[in-house]
Amino acid sequence: MNKKDIASFFDFKAKTWDDELIINDDVVEAILLNGGVGEGTDILDIACGTGTLFPFYFKRNIKSVTGIDISPEMVKIAKSKFPETEIICGDAEEYCFNKKFDVIMIYNAFPHFPNPEMLIKNLSGHLKENGRFSIAHSMSRAEIQSRHKKRASNVSLELPTAEVLAEMLRPYFNIDIIISDNEMYQVSGIKK
Repeated sequence: MNKKDIASFFDFKAKTWDDELIINDDVVEAILLNGGVGEGTDILDIACGTGTLFPFYFKRNIKSVTGIDISPEMVKIAKSKFPETEIICGDAEEYCFNKKFDVIMIYNAFPHFPNPEMLIKNLSGHLKENGRFSIAHSMSRAEIQSRHKKRASNVSLELPTAEVLAEMLRPYFNIDIIISDNEMYQVSGIKK
């Protein structure tokens, strides 16, 4: 999987991204609650796209949100929608942020990272002590796999089972949430 191909794929999708979104508010709210998003938190949204979760964050009276996405077109749209928010065009597997965060959220994006271990290791260094790291999808693992095979097979890896993902996170986090059902997939932990 090539990072230039990933950026190009999402650049192409950017203009229609918001129109094609199907959001289950209840599932997103559960993901954010499990992910520790609450009043006064500094959040890092990985692969933020057009800012899908930003309105949900703002409703929770967060302190700040920083978004990062590899797609220049997604970033351009997000910046136009949320000009007060810091949004970075960059590669989250390698990017060095200038601050630490209370919460790092990867929502509906984890299979699009070619080196998930490098991503996890890099991001763990940008989390405050006792900060929360969360990888979540608002659909089942089977549905994600099916969608990616149809539309994004050359820009996504297979999403591991929640238990396998938890094992990938364990060197850096104390895992306390593992959910994989028909409505959502989430693995979250607190920084060790």
